[in-house]
Amino acid sequence: MRKLIYILCCLLAWIDSRSQNSDDSYREPLKQVLTEIQGQYGIKIRFNDDQVKDRWVTYARWRFRPDVEKTLTNVLASQDLSFSKTGDKSYKISAYQYHLKTVEEGKAQLEYLSTLYNDVASWEKRKAELRSCMYEALQLSPMPPAPASKPITTPVRKMDGYTVENIAFEVLPGVYTAASLYKPAKIKGKVPVVLCPDGHWEKHRYRADCQYRCATLARMGCMAISYDIFAWGESLLQFKSEDHRRPLAMTVQALGAFRILDYLLKLKEADTSRVAISGGSGGGSHTMLVTALDDRIKLSVPVVMVSSYHSGGCPCESGQPVHLCGHGTNNVEIAAMAAPRPQLVISDGGDWTTHVPENEFPFLKKMYGYYGKPELVENVHLPQEGHDYGINKRTALYEFIGKHFHLDLSAIKDKTTGKIDESKVTIEPETALYVFGDHGEKLPANAIHSYEKLKALFDKK
Repeated sequence: MRKLIYILCCLLAWIDSRSQNSDDSYREPLKQVLTEIQGQYGIKIRFNDDQVKDRWVTYARWRFRPDVEKTLTNVLASQDLSFSKTGDKSYKISAYQYHLKTVEEGKAQLEYLSTLYNDVASWEKRKAELRSCMYEALQLSPMPPAPASKPITTPVRKMDGYTVENIAFEVLPGVYTAASLYKPAKIKGKVPVVLCPDGHWEKHRYRADCQYRCATLARMGCMAISYDIFAWGESLLQFKSEDHRRPLAMTVQALGAFRILDYLLKLKEADTSRVAISGGSGGGSHTMLVTALDDRIKLSVPVVMVSSYHSGGCPCESGQPVHLCGHGTNNVEIAAMAAPRPQLVISDGGDWTTHVPENEFPFLKKMYGYYGKPELVENVHLPQEGHDYGINKRTALYEFIGKHFHLDLSAIKDKTTGKIDESKVTIEPETALYVFGDHGEKLPANAIHSYEKLKALFDKK
């Protein structure tokens, strides 16, 4: 009986479509079109009513092709929808993934971008245009004035070979970015500064692997700071978690990095000639962006995020029109803006960085070659690993920074095996890393508490 009903529905849809003509643009309900596609191609399409409600497709049957996926592309593109394959003959409808291209499209864009410049002069001209546009896209041109308040700090905690203190910066009036600052236990002279933003992994800067990374950098002689991305961590005291997926998240995160640099580079122990940044996932997108925009960064290590066909699906990575600058750019060209500053690209076989060795890295190598320094960009590819900032990725970071900042890694190596040893790092509970108290009771009185109030700051500017 169910099969008979389905056949009758398809027949009625076919009869209805036959009654359409050019006067009404062969217009059909999207749900009906999807039903027709399922029947004609013998597939199953998963969607919910909200995705198809009140949607109509013009020239519906004219969009059909012998290939089912070309048909789906033609139909769904008109609705700002896309699809993914979930089985041999099954598909799922989703919102249009504006930040994604195919691997082939990403490679083709790199080939096109390569035609826009062929030497340092032409590339520097392109880079200057991109940078100017990116500041505009972020609503940071002109740069908003910095609040006059001093950073909020907690007492220093002494560990084995390093110290930790919590610190927060007022990046805009009433908008705070919380962080954890790790320093060598004994500082002689000036030490490197390393910004350590993180992506969308659970617990963010409270995670064990984040603490391992920052503490180990401190034990090898760096000043490392891990800071909250917008509407994560202690930023949730001011904003809702869903606010992280709003365009100004991208802006506030970039501005936060600039404010943190403003503070750290004025410290007497900071070596302004040795400043690095490294984050993974969304923190990798942030790493590339901040490096492209700020020449104070002297070395960068974007982790599991350099891709020609993926621009970051979160608005904190692509919510502002940065990638539309220069008539279209991508994360690889943005990463190339670091040249000729040392850069290590860490990629893996389990996400959108799987093609870095053959697609993205040669492009970067060529760009560094314009400056006669192709050796200053490196790629560590881990084909058996996935989307994380695990020990092998952290090891690559330590060695790269050690090499270019001339640091002795003996303090973080096992004397017997010679391998990186993170065992002397103390993993603190989440509450130990809070700036504003266990319940946010120390959040300043002027703190704003809504995205609308944040937006008003920029509307006013």
